[in-house]
Amino acid sequence: MESPALFYTVFLGCLLLSITGYSIYIGFGPPSKQLRDPFEEHED
Repeated sequence: MESPALFYTVFLGCLLLSITGYSIYIGFGPPSKQLRDPFEEHED
């Protein structure tokens, strides 16, 4: 690559997409069954 700015832009874009995808997987995928909801635990 000739321009380091293009490399950094592509790298940061891929990093952002991978973090977003992993967060969605943890929040809504199979591991979400192990998450607890502190607001439901303390309802009156």
